[in-house]
Amino acid sequence: MAKTKKIVTYRKPKNFNIGTLIFTLIFLYLALCVFKYLGRDKIQFYEVVEGSIVNDKTYTGLILREETVKQAEQSGYVNYYVREGKKAAAGSRIYSLDETGELEHYLEESQEAGQAFTDENLALLKKKLASLCLSYDDSEFSSVYDEKYSLDASVVELVNFNALDQLDSELETKGIHFQQIYTDQAGIISYAIDSYEGMEPSAVTEDSFKKENYKKSVGQAGKLIEAGTPVYKMITSENWSILFPLTEEDKAAYADKDRLQIKFTDDNLTLSGAYSQITGADGGAYGKLDFERFMVQFISDRFAEFEVVSEAEEGLKIPAASVTTKDFFTIPVEFAASGGDESSARTGFYKEVYSESGEASVVFTPAEIYGSTDEYYYIETSEDGAFKNGDYIVKQDSSERYQIGATAPLEGVYNINKGYAVFKKIEKLSGNGEYFTIAKGTDYGLSVYDHIVLDASMVTEGMIIYE
Repeated sequence: MAKTKKIVTYRKPKNFNIGTLIFTLIFLYLALCVFKYLGRDKIQFYEVVEGSIVNDKTYTGLILREETVKQAEQSGYVNYYVREGKKAAAGSRIYSLDETGELEHYLEESQEAGQAFTDENLALLKKKLASLCLSYDDSEFSSVYDEKYSLDASVVELVNFNALDQLDSELETKGIHFQQIYTDQAGIISYAIDSYEGMEPSAVTEDSFKKENYKKSVGQAGKLIEAGTPVYKMITSENWSILFPLTEEDKAAYADKDRLQIKFTDDNLTLSGAYSQITGADGGAYGKLDFERFMVQFISDRFAEFEVVSEAEEGLKIPAASVTTKDFFTIPVEFAASGGDESSARTGFYKEVYSESGEASVVFTPAEIYGSTDEYYYIETSEDGAFKNGDYIVKQDSSERYQIGATAPLEGVYNINKGYAVFKKIEKLSGNGEYFTIAKGTDYGLSVYDHIVLDASMVTEGMIIYE
């Protein structure tokens, strides 16, 4: 009987491939690095440039004057004798009231007869039209109607002035009777009337500047008015004021100012006015600018758009976000010394050190200076620094000692020219909330074309920066 052969399956031994493991670990490490790089906040830098900051913030100002509103003494059709913005002496004829309307009909006939405008009349109308074109704003279209009424009134008034100055006797002959009204005081005449006449600066509130609530009436020649209706107003002084709301930033910026120069955006006029800060009826802070001329130019206006003209201070321009503060040890300047040879001399201090046996000695130790004043040097406070809290330094050629411990803050930015963050102090000249102008050429400070961290809150001293 033949023997049955038993077949045994050969199992191949498992070989451990160290190369595959190493490759896998390297791949995982690289993937983790890429993931961390993509996920981390990007530190951006800013290249320091020379420049200046001009404050171009626009304000809406409220104009106040010494105004007195005059009411009609009786009902009738009104006709004016003094143009808008013209000065009238006491006893001057200002307007007339005609109960029947016969005067109005006569004036219309005079216009149809070809009463001509003078060159002065035409120049006045052209100026009004030019002012309207310059100040037009789609968002305030309703103001166009006020200007239309004002222009209509001006045209009628100019015709009336030209006619009535020559035709008083003819009117009397025709039996046209009307009441003529004379002013009892000298002043400048305006026919634009609103609710702000007689308002005191202390009565201003936030609502006073809301143009959507503002209503103005402009007197129109030939219009029938009732007794007691405001018919014109008298401005008795060339002095006038502009009020405007102040933010906390504005209050700080103008705190030490007693005069401000402003530029009106509508007509490119620049004026300098006495500046003061007042408190309104609502407790808010408001700026007040007082002027002694050019009041007539704004006689028909209650609001004015303007910019405060600031002196542009030249220096280095840096972003506000790059500025931070840091505390430093303060050491009296009289303790400073110089060490090393002439080619590599460094500022430092003689520091007390102790041997293992407790024996004291004095060693010159160079210091990294971050800033200085007439009284103090500012040096690093970190644990890795050459000087620590509680260390003693000795004045050169003296036994006088000073214990390090007092600190004070410096304002500065992080310079990254060397690939890591280094604090550099700054001296601010001006700012607008987004940028600062800082002094250039300062000790321990920045230079043009330096690279600084755009957002100082993202780094710390000595941090390595990957641009």
